[in-house]
Amino acid sequence: MEFEYEAGITSEARKFQAAEQGATGASVLLARSEVPEEQTWNLSLIFPDVATWEADLTKLENLSAAVAAFRGRLGESAAVLADCVAKYEDFYRTAMHVGVYAHLYHDQDTAAEEGLRLYSRFGALMARLGSRLSFMQPELVAVGAERLRAFLAEEPRLTTAARMLEDVIRQAEYTLSEPEERLLARASEAIDAPSTIFSQLNNADLKFGTVIDDDGNEIELTHGRYLQLITSSKREVRAGAFKATWEAYGALKNTLAASFAAQMKNDNMLAEIRGFESARAQALFANEIPETVWENLVGAVRERLDLLHEYTAMSKRFLELDDFYPYDLYPSLVKEVKLKYTFTEAMDLLCEALSPLGEEYIANLRRAADERWIDWAENRNKRSGAYSSGCYGTPPYILITWKGGLDDLYTLAHELGHSMHSYLTWEKQSLLNANYSIFLAEIASTTNEILLTEHLLAANADPLVRLAVINHYLDGFKGTVFRQTQFAEFEHAMHKAEAEGTVLTADYLIKFYGDLNQNYYGPALTPCPEIGLEWSRIPHFYRAYYVYQYATGFSAATAFAKAILEEGAPAVERYLNFLRAGNSAPAVEVLRTAGVDMTTPEPVRAALDVFEAYLKQFIELKEAQQ
Repeated sequence: MEFEYEAGITSEARKFQAAEQGATGASVLLARSEVPEEQTWNLSLIFPDVATWEADLTKLENLSAAVAAFRGRLGESAAVLADCVAKYEDFYRTAMHVGVYAHLYHDQDTAAEEGLRLYSRFGALMARLGSRLSFMQPELVAVGAERLRAFLAEEPRLTTAARMLEDVIRQAEYTLSEPEERLLARASEAIDAPSTIFSQLNNADLKFGTVIDDDGNEIELTHGRYLQLITSSKREVRAGAFKATWEAYGALKNTLAASFAAQMKNDNMLAEIRGFESARAQALFANEIPETVWENLVGAVRERLDLLHEYTAMSKRFLELDDFYPYDLYPSLVKEVKLKYTFTEAMDLLCEALSPLGEEYIANLRRAADERWIDWAENRNKRSGAYSSGCYGTPPYILITWKGGLDDLYTLAHELGHSMHSYLTWEKQSLLNANYSIFLAEIASTTNEILLTEHLLAANADPLVRLAVINHYLDGFKGTVFRQTQFAEFEHAMHKAEAEGTVLTADYLIKFYGDLNQNYYGPALTPCPEIGLEWSRIPHFYRAYYVYQYATGFSAATAFAKAILEEGAPAVERYLNFLRAGNSAPAVEVLRTAGVDMTTPEPVRAALDVFEAYLKQFIELKEAQQ
């Protein structure tokens, strides 16, 4: 029962990667202190000031000691175990609040010394305290399944810990001795080093130089500006941004390959230490996901790669290009429509689009804006991307950089889906059941996006607006289902290659990824050496077997949205119960109860059918405009 801290639900699957979210704006960005308060999140809802945060950080030492005092006693009686769990909940609640505050404070200005200090101090402390508390899982395993279940039946105070204790029983086979668990916990910072190094390199140190924007101005290229440039209607602009990006990553390819390879080694090493057959087996076991779910996804997508090939060929045709490079995959195929929204207009529109989910859901959406759960300003050194983050007892905060386009509208819908999922879970479940499985994390967010698509299409007869909306859907599906499945294949192949003794050099990674990318997008895509470097900039490769869940999440969301719009109230109630379920049952069971069975390939195939229908509709509308 190791302490695990989830910093936030990121959303890096859409359009290209959320690490690239944001857009061009003024060449000189505002400092954080210059941003209007109403455009920022209100972290005082967690702690009124840093001094209060410091006090709780200090308190963690005593709280962890109170838990550690039960070492060697967990099998004495049900009452003793219940007392220990109560102390653990005190520690866990405080640690989550301290961690969330530090992570949000840091991300609002990643160059600020104080934010980095808070974030680093929390990480270092938790590595040490995690080692102190590492006795719990092996000791509970030693108590044994029969006695633990007898304790559960005897002591009502253990009811809220039932899922946690059942998970301990489930993991008994893969739990090490107490000294070994303590050693692993103490080594967590070192084990996480590849991810930490990549993050600092990618977000703070990597520089891309200057490029020419749509207006002919020379600007500094950043992660936040890349997305706008790569979607430019001017080919020379997107080609310039693409080449400058990969030149920067290419200059560091050997360092990045070493970091990536170290992550693969770590994943395989930890799986071997615990007795799993593979890193994939360990990663999916953690969330109680059968490996057949991963295999069904890859198999179903592989069956329909013809759809992605058709999409690529269609894009090449409508862009009227003789050759077609990877940077040509991102401009809109609908040049005539520029949809813009203020932040307030976007919130109003989303409340209309998501109204099928009921009045309570919409009231909570309004709270997110009114109570400043959302940080939507653009400021210097703000973390790029978009995410929802928080914990039990805090608001479900959202970080986004608002520029007002259709992409931003969808990103806001997406992050609000995450936040409403978290809010409803935290409201319904106990502390120990409040962290829903990561396998479920992308479903609520994508359901919001699909409902938004249906609303925009129903509300607009203008064929150009309809084209823009369908274009966005197709592009999102490409990035979330096809692209993330491609990532999943690459990641799995590299884990296997490392386990078999292959040295993951930069050249090997570039060649393998380039060939896989060509296989996915098909003959219409012109071979491009630079795209082979794409593995070097994907943050989620530092989180084993994470990316596939974007694609399964999109598929489940498609099923939910269809049921909500076709069945009405009964489907809405099933869906809201899914949002409230948290970790009260295994993820696949939570979904099955709500009407979606992800242990079969059918939801993925059904989602691919929807993509095919929209693709056909888009081609017909586009051809009618010509």
